[in-house]
Amino acid sequence: MNNEHQVLIPVPALFSFEECLWFLNRNYDDCLHIIKGDTIFKALEVGDEMLLVAIKEHAGFLELDILKGEPTQENKAYLVDYVREWFDMDTNIQPFYDLLKADGRIAYMAESYKGLRMIGISNLFEAICWCIIGQQINLSFAYKVKRRLVEHYGKRIDHENESYYVFPEPEVLAAADPDLLKEMQFSKQKSDYVIGIARAFANGSIDKEAIRALPSFEARKKALTDHKGIGVWTANYVLMKSLQEPGGIPHGDIGLLNALSNHNIIQDRSETGKIEALFQQFAGWESYLVFYLWRSLTVKVLE
Repeated sequence: MNNEHQVLIPVPALFSFEECLWFLNRNYDDCLHIIKGDTIFKALEVGDEMLLVAIKEHAGFLELDILKGEPTQENKAYLVDYVREWFDMDTNIQPFYDLLKADGRIAYMAESYKGLRMIGISNLFEAICWCIIGQQINLSFAYKVKRRLVEHYGKRIDHENESYYVFPEPEVLAAADPDLLKEMQFSKQKSDYVIGIARAFANGSIDKEAIRALPSFEARKKALTDHKGIGVWTANYVLMKSLQEPGGIPHGDIGLLNALSNHNIIQDRSETGKIEALFQQFAGWESYLVFYLWRSLTVKVLE
């Protein structure tokens, strides 16, 4: 790879690209990236230009190789910012590990998942649509529905017999055909929600930076839940994953409740007091605790 097409990002302390890569590759068919060996390939749209980037770790750096698209300074700067946000590389997670180690029930996570970062979803519209798609269906099926949507409405870039997609723009899904969404196995309600949310983004009623600028977590959550199709769970999830809100707790999440039960933190899902007490111990790191508890639900098979 010509160095002109490469950019390096220093790896911070307590960062494991291997752990992050594994989390992104848990046998789910995600249509928005492809992982081959120790490298992740992802398409991104920068302005009106499609880029394809390969990301791997080498000698204390993440290497970003631009495989398609112009290696301009603007594009390189965008990629660096995107990857740093995607893998939450600017957060010092040592204080979170100190809190983990203080609780014997979950202290093992600091070593077992060492270096795992909150994997974000930079595109707020994508994050909300993903929540809507996943409502009341299992994760494997949700990924299938997402793929149908993205492959039909999203832009793509082809490279070496592979197609790489970006999530459809709000303006595109705002004009989506409900009958076609039904063929993709969207329920009428989900179809209405996705189209409605797309229109809200297209007309500026929902704007990531405007929400980020609001003065409090509750104000940001309300700005989301004011829109049909965005419930409290979805608002908390996207605040956690797209706006890096440390207090984003998707209360009632089945996976979260199962993980809490697996660690003997609760014996019954109605024990909200015990759940609140745990999260109070992790004030400022609630979303990271949720993410690590989700991580605990899947066992890594050693090869």
